Amino acid sequence: MSLFTRVARGRLAAWLTVATALVVGAVVFGLPRPDNPDPVSATGLDVRWESTQVERLQDQLPDRDVQPAVVVVSRADRAPLATADRAALDGTSATLGRLAAGGRVAPAQFSPDGTVALVAVPLSTAGGQEAVVDEVAGLRAALADLPDALTVEVTGAPAFTADLTKVFDGADITLLAVTAGVVALLLLITYRSPFLWIVPLLVVAATEQVTLRAVDTIVPALGTHLQEGQVTGIASVLVFGAATDYALLLIARYREELHREENRFAAMRAALRRTAEPILASGSTVVLGVLTLLLSEQETNRALAVACATGVVLAMASALFVLPAVLVLFGRGLFWPFVPRVGDTAREGRFWGRLGAAVARRPLPVAALSTLLLAGLALGGLGIRTGLSETEQFRVKPEAVAGAETLARAFPAGATQPVAVLTDPGAAPAVLAAAGAVDGVASARPGAAGDRVAQVDVVLAAEPGTAASDRAVEALRDAVAAVPDSAPPAVAGADASEGALVGGTVAATYDSDRANTRDLWLILPIILLLVGAVLVLLLRGLLAPLLLVLTVIASFFASLGAAWLLFDRVLGFPALDSGVLLLAFVFLVALGVDYNIFLVTRAREDARRAGTRDGMRSALRVTGGVITSAGVLLAAVFAVLGVLPLITLTQIGIIVCVGVLLDTLLVRTVLVPALAFGLGDRFWWPGRIAREPDAPAPLPTAPVPAAGTRD
Repeated sequence: MSLFTRVARGRLAAWLTVATALVVGAVVFGLPRPDNPDPVSATGLDVRWESTQVERLQDQLPDRDVQPAVVVVSRADRAPLATADRAALDGTSATLGRLAAGGRVAPAQFSPDGTVALVAVPLSTAGGQEAVVDEVAGLRAALADLPDALTVEVTGAPAFTADLTKVFDGADITLLAVTAGVVALLLLITYRSPFLWIVPLLVVAATEQVTLRAVDTIVPALGTHLQEGQVTGIASVLVFGAATDYALLLIARYREELHREENRFAAMRAALRRTAEPILASGSTVVLGVLTLLLSEQETNRALAVACATGVVLAMASALFVLPAVLVLFGRGLFWPFVPRVGDTAREGRFWGRLGAAVARRPLPVAALSTLLLAGLALGGLGIRTGLSETEQFRVKPEAVAGAETLARAFPAGATQPVAVLTDPGAAPAVLAAAGAVDGVASARPGAAGDRVAQVDVVLAAEPGTAASDRAVEALRDAVAAVPDSAPPAVAGADASEGALVGGTVAATYDSDRANTRDLWLILPIILLLVGAVLVLLLRGLLAPLLLVLTVIASFFASLGAAWLLFDRVLGFPALDSGVLLLAFVFLVALGVDYNIFLVTRAREDARRAGTRDGMRSALRVTGGVITSAGVLLAAVFAVLGVLPLITLTQIGIIVCVGVLLDTLLVRTVLVPALAFGLGDRFWWPGRIAREPDAPAPLPTAPVPAAGTRD
C-alpha cells in the first residue's frame, strides 16, 4: 500500500470518528429529561434511619407543609430593645401575617435581658425548594422597612434552605469558567505552543458538557434524586481533570512517535497502542472507585457515583477516539514552534533522567526518607476534629447563620431548629414529661397533633450539630423510647419502633454523621481491594500492586495531615465535615494510583528491553514531564472547588489537591522508583519480565551523568 493511500485512509477514518462523535453528542443532548425524583428524605437517608421515619410520619400532621422561619431582631450596639423598637416590630405583625401560612403569627418573644426578639413566621413548603426560596426572599423584603437602628435577620430551616440554594446559584458557570481558565493556562505552559493547547481544551470541554447532559438523564432515570450544584460540580471538575490527564499522556506519546515515524497516522496508531492500556486501566480504577459510593447510605453519594462514573467513561472515550482523530487532522504543524521531526534528538526528560540516576544510586535511603516525610505529614492529622455545626457550613456567613448566632446569644442555641418527637397521641403527655427531664433539653412543649400521630417540640440547649447536641439527641431518644405505648404508627419499609421517635433537622444531622462513619468503614476496604485487583491484572504480579496500594494509602494520610494543618492553623476551619473523609479517600485512591499506573506500565514496557532498573529510569525520564504536568493540572482543577463558599467542597478540593501533588511530586517521582530500583526484577513478583530485544528503543537524548559522576 502506497504512502498516499495510507494517508487518505487515515484521514477518512479520522473524519468519520469526528462525525460519529458529533452525532453521539447530538443524540445525548436530544435525550428526554425525566422528572427529577423527590429526595428520599431531607438528608438522603432511607427509612431505616429514625429521622427519616419522623419525616414520613410528619406527613400525617395537619401542618405537614409548614416550617417556621425565625425573624431575629436586635440592636447593632447589643443594647436592650427600646419601647420604640418594640412598637416598630409590633407594626410588622399585619405584614408578616399576610406572608405566614394560616394568615397569622404569634406575638414576639423577648430574651430575658431584652436585647433580642424573635418572631416565628410559619411558611408553606408545599411548593418545593424554589417556593421556599421565594417565600424567604419575600419575608426579608417585608422587613426592610424597620428602623435602621435595628438589625433584622431571618433564620430557621427555610432560611438555611434558601441561603444554601444561593450558594449554588450560577455555580456551574463559575466552576466551568474558572476550571477552563486553569486548564487553558496550564496547557499553554506545558506545550509552549500557541495552538496545541486549544485542541485538547475544546475536546475536554465538549466531553464535560456531554457528561452533564447525560447525567441529567441517567441519574433521575435510575430513580435517584440529582442534587444540582454539589453533584454536578464535583463531576464537572473530575471530568476536566481526568480527560485532560489522558490527553496529556496521549499527546506526549504521539509526539514521541512522531520523532520515529514520518506518517503521522502511523505515529498515532503506535501512540494509541502504547497508551490505551494505561488509560483504560486508570479510567477503570477511577470508575470502580467512584462506583463504591453506590454502597453509601447517602442518596447524594449514590448520585455522585453514577455521575462521576459516566464522566470518566466519556473521558476515556474522548481520549482514545475523538482526540486522536482531531490531532491527526491538524498534522505536525499543530506543535509549532517545537515541531517534532524524524531523527530529532528528544530534549524532554533531562531533569527526570538526572533525578532517576540520583535515586538509583541510593534507593533504600531515598525510600526510607520519603516514607518518613509522608509519616511526618500524616502526624499533622493528630487531633483532627470532625463534624461541622449548622452555622459552620459556610465560608461566607449568610444571613441565616448570622441570625442563628444572634439568637444563640440570648436564647437556647437550639431555638432555631427544634427537635421533633413523634408519638402516639395518647402518650403525648408522658412523652412531653420524659423529654423535658432530659439533660441538655432547654424546653419541651406540645406541637401539632393528628388522629394517629402527635408531635412534641423540643428545644436543645446546645447549638445544632455540636457534640453536646449529639449527646442530647442520644439521651432524648433513649428517654422517649422508654415511655410505654408511645410508639407512633410504623412507616412502610421500616421496622416497627418500640417507642416514640426523635427527628427533625438536628436529629437528621446526627444520623447523617453516623451514616458517614458507617460508609467510611464499609467502602474503604472495598475500594482498596478493587484498586489492588486492577493493578494485579494490569501488572500480572502481586508485590508491585501491594506496594503501589500502600503508597497511595500513605499519601492519603499525609495529605489529610497536611490539609488539616492548613485548615486549622491558616484557614481557621473549626472541623472537617463528616462526609469529607469518605469522598476525599475515594477520589485520592482512585486518582492517585493513576500516576503510578502511567509510570509503572511504561517501566514494564521498557524493562522488556533493558531490565527493571534501566526500564524504570527510562520510564521516569520519558513520563516525568507529562505526569507532573497532569498531576499539577488535576490538583489545580480540584482546588477550583474552593471558589464555592461551602466549607465541605473547599475541604474536598484542598485535600485532593494536596494528595495529588504528593502522589505526583513525591510518591511517583521518588518513592516508587526507589522501590523498583531496590528490588530489581523482584518488583514484579511472582510475575517475570520477558525480555523483548525488538521493543522500540527510547529516543536519543542528551546523556545523563552516570552514577558517581558530576554534571
